[in-house]
Amino acid sequence: MTRRLLIVLVNTDPRNPEELAAPFYHAAIAAAMDYPVDVVCAATAGKLMIKGVAEKIRVKPSDPKTVLDWIREAHEHGARFWACPANLDLFEVGESDLIAECSGLMGAASMIRDIMEEDCRVLTY
Repeated sequence: MTRRLLIVLVNTDPRNPEELAAPFYHAAIAAAMDYPVDVVCAATAGKLMIKGVAEKIRVKPSDPKTVLDWIREAHEHGARFWACPANLDLFEVGESDLIAECSGLMGAASMIRDIMEEDCRVLTY
């Protein structure tokens, strides 16, 4: 039986805001259903874990809700967010530059290990 959900944002680009609501909405729903949810933000999507980035993006320009609000909603339901450690070097930031909702770093080996577990299902965006 599936016990947890791993959401990997690797093809999602913050420059395309319309791509950003679905993964965080799905994370919030799964967490609200009491599934353990981990969201890994890698590649360009990793910028969303940096302070000041997600709070400036709106999925729909007329909506007051920012992408940071979407992240916070999922986090409040229990979803955990992870930054890719390679992104820290790529974007020249440190762990102290990550948003409060980010639980820390999840590297490629940990992510692959989790993906290969029988009790894990994966959604990628």
